[in-house]
Amino acid sequence: MMTRRSWFQVAGGAGLAGVAAAQQPIARKGRLKQSATRGCFGKGKTIEEMAQAAVRLGLKGLDLIGEKDWPVLKQYGLVPTMVPSAGHSLSDGVNRKERHDEIEKPYREMLIKAAAAGAPNIIVMSGNRRGLPDEQGIENCAAFLNRVKALAEDKGITICMELLNSKVNHPDYQCDHTVWGVEVMKRVNSPRVKLLYDIYHMQIMEGDIIRTIRQNIQHIGHFHTAGNPGRHEIDETQELNYRPIAQAIVDAGYTGYLAHEYSPLKDPIESLNRAIEICDV
Repeated sequence: MMTRRSWFQVAGGAGLAGVAAAQQPIARKGRLKQSATRGCFGKGKTIEEMAQAAVRLGLKGLDLIGEKDWPVLKQYGLVPTMVPSAGHSLSDGVNRKERHDEIEKPYREMLIKAAAAGAPNIIVMSGNRRGLPDEQGIENCAAFLNRVKALAEDKGITICMELLNSKVNHPDYQCDHTVWGVEVMKRVNSPRVKLLYDIYHMQIMEGDIIRTIRQNIQHIGHFHTAGNPGRHEIDETQELNYRPIAQAIVDAGYTGYLAHEYSPLKDPIESLNRAIEICDV
């Protein structure tokens, strides 16, 4: 019988796919449903290898996976937990009202495809300010979301606007503070339009993570994790203490997904297993 330690040693090398498929999933408490992005698995892994490792580690799905790979996730009983956007980008987003007509059709098409595939969430990005006042940005984002919210409600999928930092990684991005994003949510007022609260990004912009989550949990539809500084592992090497954060999320009654989104410096599979353990409260 292969031990857990020996599995991780083998899985870190070329034998990951075969070994992962042969092993039973690690038992988790599962009060917080967890997923991960491609980067957490290290470089050079195929979608099959990532899916097999995800099942072995007890993850429920993978985040930001394109539609061509959804059949592989389904084969392994995994969910595409956050579907990428369509019709716009991080820097060129829905805060430009003059682009709403252009964005709406491909976004609606992707939303319908995602819902049919059983995806719980689809991302939306505010875009960069480029001189646009924050109040106008709020109004424009709300206007676009109000155009598509009925479809999301009908299809049972949640549109999530991502909060990102404009200080380090994404200069000029407009949805860069929780209060800004919450105001957009209030003006849309839909159970199927919420925020993607990226803990790493909001630590950089605001801090006070647990209090902010508790006060705004009704507006949060998805979480991302990463260590700060550096966006690496979420272990003791960085300033955020993720176990009480995860506990606060669960205690607030949250039932959605928390996805790990970082670039590992250590063995990717061991690091991901540790991240899952930390958040498995």
